[in-house]
Amino acid sequence: MGLLPNAGFGATSGAMEKVNIGISEEHRAKIVDGLSHLLADTYTLYLKTHNYHWNVTGPSFDTLHRIFMTQYTEMWNAVDLVAERIRTLGAPAPGTYKQFSELSSIKETMGVPSASEMLKDIYAGHEAVVRTCREVLPAAQQAGDEGTVNLITDRMGVHEKTAWMLRSMLG
Repeated sequence: MGLLPNAGFGATSGAMEKVNIGISEEHRAKIVDGLSHLLADTYTLYLKTHNYHWNVTGPSFDTLHRIFMTQYTEMWNAVDLVAERIRTLGAPAPGTYKQFSELSSIKETMGVPSASEMLKDIYAGHEAVVRTCREVLPAAQQAGDEGTVNLITDRMGVHEKTAWMLRSMLG
């Protein structure tokens, strides 16, 4: 995934609003593009995690069922924060499956994998979200956009910790 100015706008079919918050339109466009990718990754991982919560089976059912619920609930709240940050910066937030599939670096998993494969897949998804955060962070830092910097660093911390915990479960 490369962050291209205005790439998120084509996906959201909207234009930048005039916003005077001390961040240039060019910087806002780059940040919004990155946040659009972050929103798509987060939503896709949320959906995948919720699916695994419903469909996990085996000796670890109870543990994984609870872990997946905790994770998808956290991500469900996070998608709102990311989308609202995009709106704060004066752009429409992507919100369709088509847009998310075009923007996300996380791909759908067909069928119902084993519990072990679910863990590996979710672990890889959290690492992908961290990489997306790292791609957009420099644009926000360069623009002096502390609101976005704080959001991204908070999200990165959550996904890094979750990846570590899942990696630990995998041994």
